[in-house]
Amino acid sequence: MFNSNSRPFPLAVYTKGQGYPILCLHGHPGSGQAMSVFTDHLSQRFQTIAPDLRGYGNSRVQESFEMQDHLTDLEALLDRLQSSRCLVLGWSLGGILAIELALRLPDRVSGLILIATAARPRGSHPPVTWEDNFYTGIASLLNKVIPGWQWNIETFGKRSLYRYLIQQHTATAYEYIATDAVSAYLQTSQPATRALNSALRSGYNRLPDLSKIQCPTLVLAGANDRHITAQSSLETAQHLPNCQSRCYDNTAHLFPWEIPTEVMADIDRWIQNNPGVAGAVAH
Repeated sequence: MFNSNSRPFPLAVYTKGQGYPILCLHGHPGSGQAMSVFTDHLSQRFQTIAPDLRGYGNSRVQESFEMQDHLTDLEALLDRLQSSRCLVLGWSLGGILAIELALRLPDRVSGLILIATAARPRGSHPPVTWEDNFYTGIASLLNKVIPGWQWNIETFGKRSLYRYLIQQHTATAYEYIATDAVSAYLQTSQPATRALNSALRSGYNRLPDLSKIQCPTLVLAGANDRHITAQSSLETAQHLPNCQSRCYDNTAHLFPWEIPTEVMADIDRWIQNNPGVAGAVAH
């Protein structure tokens, strides 16, 4: 599973800061810039590398591809940046790709931070109705014009599909949605969606292989995540030999945008307690 002989695609990439490299992989829909909640903070001490995956953001493609092609692209990106070893942080789909990179390139991955993801992802999302789409459209448009507007949150946001993505309908969460999520959604291509759906239909399951991943790993989950359940994230944590995990109450799939300060503090603490994941230069 996830072997590829395709030619690499030259990914658009956003780098910040200096120091040990942290490769930050976004979800679906997503983009490198949508990882700002992580890169803005981590780039104060490290170099963050946040690519637009093939078919997302400014890494635009027209032709169909498969999920494993992302790995070919990412390996080529590390080569291009002359990064022989890095810490990999992945959110949702990005977390699955982080796991795959650790299996494919064990000598180049010093550690994993897995956000709202799983090696055997399972969801509990109810069917989407036309009303869901209607309210989500209105909430998104108004939130883009006036980010974090409480009237919009109460009137449309809590009746939209955002109710399955976040539990804490705070202005901060909606500001991230306005600045990072909407543009990423609009720039996500049909080939990217097809590639993901094809992989999900195949019944993706990497649990039997997780024992091969020896690097330190941090698994973070939202207790009310309906897209990738906390149970499947914690199942992944149990199969990783050198893993710490935390599940945040009253949060969902976008919990880094709900409780950014708490999440980043936990990541900082984990890096401090596992200095080898960041080249033994963390302070």
